[in-house]
Amino acid sequence: MGDLVRLCLVHISAKVRMVTKGTCRPSSTVMSAQILLIRHGQSTFNAIFDRTNVDPMHFDAPLSPHGRQQVDLARQKLAMLPPPDLVICSPLTRAIETTLGLFGSSEIPITVTCRHRERLGNSCDIGRSPRVLAAAFPMLSFEHLRDPWWHQGEPDKRGVPVEPEEIFLRRVEEFRTLMGAQHGRLAVVGHGTFFHRLTGVHFENCGMVDWNPSS
Repeated sequence: MGDLVRLCLVHISAKVRMVTKGTCRPSSTVMSAQILLIRHGQSTFNAIFDRTNVDPMHFDAPLSPHGRQQVDLARQKLAMLPPPDLVICSPLTRAIETTLGLFGSSEIPITVTCRHRERLGNSCDIGRSPRVLAAAFPMLSFEHLRDPWWHQGEPDKRGVPVEPEEIFLRRVEEFRTLMGAQHGRLAVVGHGTFFHRLTGVHFENCGMVDWNPSS
């Protein structure tokens, strides 16, 4: 089953409910989604690669200490905005840690989906199995993810199976279509290259952009 097939959102009285079985039954007050895109904080990969332009071979890189500070500042900015009804998070660790830093202390539901994972181009974009992620982040659900959920292909000399451009762009457009069918106020925590292809906007670490899927 696809990672977003389970994500059926119903907007009723400004609330969003998760529906895992049956069909969506929107009320007469259904509104199109208001989507806030948020890039993850600086990872340990970013901290080295931005200085050296050399892949440090940090597989599924976590946030760096500076990245955690960026998340703290972003959380203060988010406190001045209306809270989302749902947070959608990439399964890469840097995005999960950012999501939990921003929303983990709230009661806002968080769902993990791999459709908007980063394009696999470096070691940091190779993920970890749902079983390992579940052990590391027991407050989140990963059992719906396939294993592996990141791109599989012929590895380069680093051992990294770079995701072909055409496959990546197809995934971007699939995500655009899926988000265009959602309702309510959503926050999507993801990645710079993916968001750039989705919006045409360059995202700094912890950068935020209001996004309309039809634009």
